[in-house]
Amino acid sequence: MPRPAVENVAIARVLAEIGDLLEIKGENPFKVRAYRNASQVVRDTGERVAGLAPADLRALPGIGKDIAARISELVETGGSTYHRELAAEFPAGLLDVLRLQGVGPKTAALLYKEIGVGSVDDLKQALASGAVRAVKGMGPGKEAALRKAIEDHQAFAGRYLASEVWQQAAALLAHLRAACPGATFDLVGSLRRGAETCGDLDVLATDAPPEVMDHFVAFARVERVLGQGPTKSSVRLGKGLQADLRVVPAESRGAALQYFTGSKAHNIELRDRAVRRGLKLNEYGLFRLEDDTRVAGDTEAGIYEALGLPWIAPELREQRGEFDAAREGRLPGLVERADLRGDLHCHTTATDGKDTIRAMALAARDAGLSYLAITDHSQALAMANGLDERRALAHAAEIRALNDELDGITLLAGIECDIRPDGTMDLAEDCLAQLDVVVASVHSALTQEPARMTERVLRALECPWVDVLGHPTGRMLLRREASALDVEAVIAAAARLGVALEINGQPHRRDLHDAHARLARDRGVRIVLSSDAHGVGGFEHLHWATFTARRAWLTPEDVLTCLPLDALRASLRRHRSQP
Repeated sequence: MPRPAVENVAIARVLAEIGDLLEIKGENPFKVRAYRNASQVVRDTGERVAGLAPADLRALPGIGKDIAARISELVETGGSTYHRELAAEFPAGLLDVLRLQGVGPKTAALLYKEIGVGSVDDLKQALASGAVRAVKGMGPGKEAALRKAIEDHQAFAGRYLASEVWQQAAALLAHLRAACPGATFDLVGSLRRGAETCGDLDVLATDAPPEVMDHFVAFARVERVLGQGPTKSSVRLGKGLQADLRVVPAESRGAALQYFTGSKAHNIELRDRAVRRGLKLNEYGLFRLEDDTRVAGDTEAGIYEALGLPWIAPELREQRGEFDAAREGRLPGLVERADLRGDLHCHTTATDGKDTIRAMALAARDAGLSYLAITDHSQALAMANGLDERRALAHAAEIRALNDELDGITLLAGIECDIRPDGTMDLAEDCLAQLDVVVASVHSALTQEPARMTERVLRALECPWVDVLGHPTGRMLLRREASALDVEAVIAAAARLGVALEINGQPHRRDLHDAHARLARDRGVRIVLSSDAHGVGGFEHLHWATFTARRAWLTPEDVLTCLPLDALRASLRRHRSQP
């Protein structure tokens, strides 16, 4: 049976961990950097690395003979001997310490070598005993940061980014479909509802042979079999993710899809509706209470229809008014990824992006877009080689010159301009006025008090050249909470001034949150769906932005980047607010 292809993100993760382990071990810094650079190259390349010939693999920037051999082993076997050998030199929990917010390899190595911290629990005990403070360079400020990182880690324990679960799911489904080509496999649960994070991975199998469970537990990424039976099996995959496979008969597929997709609150309401009609609903079908006669069950739409409702999209099934909307014929025609005409947020090698303007333009065109704003960082982000006024205008000229050479895609010369801690913009207004689009974002001083943070953002929105507020709350899923910001006040100001709010599709952002995006739409604010791509592979992030938009009940008419270019230009705040 063929092994499913290993995704770029999985290869990149192993290479990055090799780099971290090498640094903890004290290896040559150039070797450490080589693995980290290779990880970034693999993560950002638009090609599936697993499908590259050896010569093409070595042609990737920074991928030499040794690292290419490591990647080939990962592709062929699903694992890395070198990675396992390095990991075996340290406690198993040390990588968990590395994943704490703000804890890099240097800090992890110091704590491990000085006081034997080999796990998050070890670190927690060392903080309680005062042992951390005794380590050189670990003062009260660092202690407080470590305690906060542990609190966040514990709060997020057992949750996974939806994008990570999706990658695991794609490989698992490829494995199962290759093994059982006559069966139908469906993803259900929170992943199907487009949630930001997931607790586990749920798969349904219909018309599957009995040996499907043997194939399931034999999947290359299974680390532990939790249980195996004829209709349900559970396994533990990498990073502790639990995956469940349930086998259902064809006549129950629709009912099972509905039941296992959830949400719990949505299902309770649907079951109550069934009872009021003299019916009972479960994962096997919809039945009459009086004689257990089947009414529906083979299709999901049939379940809803039998209960007097139109089919409700999975992203809406959160008991947030979808039943009233369904009864009254008000369910929205949700935006789809194919509706997007353009992207107003991406980066290039001019700052912290990994690919050139031309490469990003061609990748956007290949992703089905007709326009793309190049929005590299402004000068405040020194670590990203941010642009000052002179470089920003020279960059804009380069972008515009390239437009004459490209077919099928139009480039907009933009900037992602930092909002300084006092609310002023990072570049002069006469510079911003000469660009095609300005995305204003907060990247620093994220822990300001609520009133100050809100005043900061509101002041920035008053700048007449700000078109879009980027990743408005600054949150990082499973890493960092949102800034203390009065989002309703920001929405009100955006509506008054004509500033669009962004749903950033980076999987660890997805910011705005769906509830805020829905409120913004209701208050008359236009929304843009952005990739924030830092490489040619980053336009995949638009799928995650679309999921959030759908959960926010948004239609194509609510999304600015669904407009054709001329209409998009006319709708930007700068063209609405100029004297």
